[in-house]
Amino acid sequence: MSNNWPDLDYLSWRETRSALHLYLQIAGKYRLAHAPWLNHSWNATFYVTPRGLTSSMIPDGPGIEILFDFHDHRIVGTNGDGHSAHFELLPMTVATFHANFARLVAELGGRPIPGGQPNEVPYPIPFEEDERDRPYDRDAVRRFHGALMAIDKVFKKFRTSFLGKSSPIHLFWGSFDLAMTRFSGRRAPLHPGGIPALPDGVTQEAYDREVSSVGFWPGGDGIDYPAFYAYAYPAPNGLRAAQVWPDAAFWHDGLLEFILPYDAVQSSADPDEVLLSFLTSTFEAAADLGKWDRDLLKCKHGLPGQIRPPDAEQSNKAAPSADEKVEREDGASKGRYRTIVDGIEAEMTYSRAGEGLIIIDHTDVPTALRGRRVGERLVRRAFEDARREGVSIIPLCPFAKAQIERHPEWQDVLRRP
Repeated sequence: MSNNWPDLDYLSWRETRSALHLYLQIAGKYRLAHAPWLNHSWNATFYVTPRGLTSSMIPDGPGIEILFDFHDHRIVGTNGDGHSAHFELLPMTVATFHANFARLVAELGGRPIPGGQPNEVPYPIPFEEDERDRPYDRDAVRRFHGALMAIDKVFKKFRTSFLGKSSPIHLFWGSFDLAMTRFSGRRAPLHPGGIPALPDGVTQEAYDREVSSVGFWPGGDGIDYPAFYAYAYPAPNGLRAAQVWPDAAFWHDGLLEFILPYDAVQSSADPDEVLLSFLTSTFEAAADLGKWDRDLLKCKHGLPGQIRPPDAEQSNKAAPSADEKVEREDGASKGRYRTIVDGIEAEMTYSRAGEGLIIIDHTDVPTALRGRRVGERLVRRAFEDARREGVSIIPLCPFAKAQIERHPEWQDVLRRP
C-alpha cells in the first residue's frame, strides 16, 4: 500500500470484480423490492463500512441488514430479533449465490425475491440461469475494500463544502460505482434514457434535477483501469474544455466526462489532496459554466467538532487582511495577479496581445483556498485595472470566463468580436 491507498489492477481481478458486481445486484434488488422509493434511487444503494459494504436496514420481516464482509469473506445477514445468518464468499456460480442468498433472507424472516436478471451489463443472463463458474480472489477484494475506504473518506470531506442538496456517499450496484452527487436546485430537461438493461424511467427520475456528480469505478464499462469520474447533467457549454486538476485528469470523448486514473492518485505524494483537487475543480467548472448560485450553495470544508458559521456571519466577515491583498506583477508581454492567504499563494496570469488588450490565460487557486472567493478577487482586480487603464480583456481561462458571466457589471471591458 501507498499512504493507505492500495494498488489496484483491474485486469488481474476483472473476473472476480464481475462476480462481485452480480452478487451486489442480487442483494441490491432485494433491498430495492422492500424499501420505499427515495429520490434518485437512493433507496437501493450500499454504503462503505470498515468491514465491507452494507445495505443498512431493509424494512422486510423484523428488519434485515445485509453485509458484504470483505475481511472474513462472507455474506452476513442480521435482523431486528437479534438473529444472524451467513454464507461464505467462495468461487461459485451466480446461480449458487442467488440460491444461498434466498436461503439467508428466508432464515432471517424475510421474503426473498425470486428470479431477476442484471441491470446495466451487456447481454444479461437471469441470475438463476447463470451457471458459469466464477472465481473469488480474496486478496483483490480486500484491496478493493481498502480503496473504497480511502475514497469514501475524501468524498465525505468534499461533501462538507456544499450547503445545497447532495447525495450520501453510496455504491450503486447497477453501474458498480461509488458516487456522490450535488444538485443546483433547478429542474433539468428530460433525460433521453437509453442505458442498456435499465428502464428509462429510472434514468429520467435520477436526472430530473440539474446535477454535478463524481464517482469511482473499479474498472470496466469502457475503461480497463480503475478511475474517478466527474460529469454534469445537463452538461453546460464549454465543460469539456474547462481546466481541471490534477494534470493527469482528462476529458473522455467516449464517456463524455472527466476521468482521473486511480493510479495517478494512489502513486502521488498526497493522494487525498490530489483526489480532492479533482473533485473540487470539476465541480467548480460545472457549476460556474452552468451558472449555479455558488454563493448560496458553497461553504468551507467541515472540521471535526467545529460548528459551521452561519451565512450571516460569513457575509459580515471583515475585509481581507493585509496578506490577502491582490498584487500585480506586470511585464512587457506577460503578467500576473497574485495573493497570499494563510501562507498559500494563488495566481492568475495574463498575456498582452497588442496595444490595449490583455488575455487572461490561467487561474490557479490551490485546493486549500477553494470556496473562499480567492479566484473571484483576482478576476475583479484585473477588471478594475482594465477599466482604469482603458484596456480590453479576452478571458481564455474558463474560470475567469465563468466569473465574468456571473458579473454583468464587468462586461464593459470585454473585447467584443
